[in-house]
Amino acid sequence: MEPALTTDWTPAVDIVEEDECFKIEADLPNVNKEDIHVSVDNGVLTLTGERSQEKETKKRRYHRTERSWGSYERSFRLPDQVDVENVDAQFKKGVLTLTIPKTGEFKSNHKTIEIHN
Repeated sequence: MEPALTTDWTPAVDIVEEDECFKIEADLPNVNKEDIHVSVDNGVLTLTGERSQEKETKKRRYHRTERSWGSYERSFRLPDQVDVENVDAQFKKGVLTLTIPKTGEFKSNHKTIEIHN
């Protein structure tokens, strides 16, 4: 079997602007909701967490391992006119969707965001 090259894992994201909000969708396969942390501090939204490595068993012989694991962090500067107090976070089928409402004024503060099923 040929060796596989692996790199540190970083979740892929899509960022979309709609009329009333911005949406960030992050692919987080094999990550538990409890291992995802989202916060906003001074206009920067940060997504952190960890994807655990599967434990090897003596009965398994791996010929190739391409899936990466470990800690990750993604940060995004938010536009000035968003409402960080009302960010909604949903986690379904391995995809985290953050909905960030638009507002007419800038709010610079820190908030930890709870993730719902």
